[in-house]
Amino acid sequence: MKKILLAAFVVALFSSQLHAQLKLGYVDSEAIMSQLPDAQDAQKKIDALIQEWQEQISKMETNWKKSYQDYENKKLIMSNKKRAETEKKLLKMENDIAEFRKSKFGANGVLYQKQEELMKPVQNKVFNAIKQVAEENDLDFVFDKSGDLMFLYAKEEYDITPKVLEILK
Repeated sequence: MKKILLAAFVVALFSSQLHAQLKLGYVDSEAIMSQLPDAQDAQKKIDALIQEWQEQISKMETNWKKSYQDYENKKLIMSNKKRAETEKKLLKMENDIAEFRKSKFGANGVLYQKQEELMKPVQNKVFNAIKQVAEENDLDFVFDKSGDLMFLYAKEEYDITPKVLEILK
C-alpha cells in the first residue's frame, strides 16, 4: 500500500509540474530473475556454496558438542590444569565456528563477494534490457514493483541534480 501511495504521489507530482503526459512502465525484477537462465545458474552456484558451508559448520558444531559432552563427563576427575586446557580448547572451537560463519556469511564475507561476482553481470544484462525497452517505447520512467519502490530507468532530462547542486553552492 505504501508503494502504491508513493508511486501515485510521484506520478501526480511530475504530472502537475510538467503539464505533460509522462509515460511510465514497471517491471517485476523478481519474476525476471526467476525466469532468466543465467540468474538461475548463478543462484544454483551460490546455493551449492551455502550448502557446503552449512555442512562444514554442522560438522564443526558436532565436534564441539562431542568435545563439550566429553568434558562435562570428565571434568570432575580432571586436574585444574587439564580442565583449564580443555575449556580453552572448547572456547577456541567456539570462536573458530563463529569466525568461519562470519567469514562466509558476514557483511563482507565470501557469500556477499560471490553474489556480487556471479549476479552483477546478470543484473547488468537485465538493466540494459530494461533501458533498451524503455528507450524503444519512449518511457520516461520505469519502476520495479518487486521490492521497495525504485527507479530502474529515468530520462536524463528529468534529472534535477545539477540544479539542486547549483542552489546548494
